[in-house]
Amino acid sequence: MNFIANIWKQPKTTVAGLLIAIATIAGVLSQQGITLGTAGTGTVVTLISALATALLGLLAKDPGESSSRSTGSTAKLGVWALISLLLPLPFLGGCSGTTVAQDIVNWTPTLQSAVATVDTTAALLAPADAPIFVAATVSFDAASNLLVAQAKAYLANPNATVLAQLQAAVVTFQQQVNASLLAAARITNAASQAHALNAISAVATAVTAILSLVESVSTKAQVAQMAGQSTIKLAAVRSGLNEGQAALMLASHYGEPVEIARAQVARVELNAAQAGF
Repeated sequence: MNFIANIWKQPKTTVAGLLIAIATIAGVLSQQGITLGTAGTGTVVTLISALATALLGLLAKDPGESSSRSTGSTAKLGVWALISLLLPLPFLGGCSGTTVAQDIVNWTPTLQSAVATVDTTAALLAPADAPIFVAATVSFDAASNLLVAQAKAYLANPNATVLAQLQAAVVTFQQQVNASLLAAARITNAASQAHALNAISAVATAVTAILSLVESVSTKAQVAQMAGQSTIKLAAVRSGLNEGQAALMLASHYGEPVEIARAQVARVELNAAQAGF
């Protein structure tokens, strides 16, 4: 009966274990197409998985711990973030094609806002650096407009032909963003480089989110084809990405804790790298 005694002695560990089990089972049910009904724009299973993941985030740090235990808290936080990486992404699990299409469209205002920021960033750079930045990002407006149009077209008519056009548009934009990150990294003025990378990184977050959503409604062969068109890989530009900024954007978009969003950012990057992007 020691295991029963341990439940009472280690309540936090017990609760965490139950949450992991709930989230894992919810992920399996989603993969099997079992939804248990709808909840808002998602499903009951997706909602359960998201709540369990969010509660894991809240367990990451005990309130009121002394400063002498801060190192231990940080370590535990890393453990819970790692656990979150092993769980299904709550904004993808169990979603229908229409729901994903709507989420893609929901990301487009964020994308357009980030591109608008890029358009005004050149004025913040040193005179010698502004032309480099402008040349690296000049295609963003056209690529953004095309991607937004394709996203709306897919929502209106989610068929294979429109999906193929959406796949091509998002990969093309992703490659343009990656190329611009490499160009911005070559700016030698530290202040100019920071402004440039922050602006481009925000666009990269929105494009990557849309890319992940497009992947979720694509076949393995289609994802492989998309990855084959990706010549500038994530590994080459990761140092220029602002993952903290990405987590804040994700948390704001999905209304979830930042630490959970941070883990999801890492999960999306891992998935993209494994897919060949």
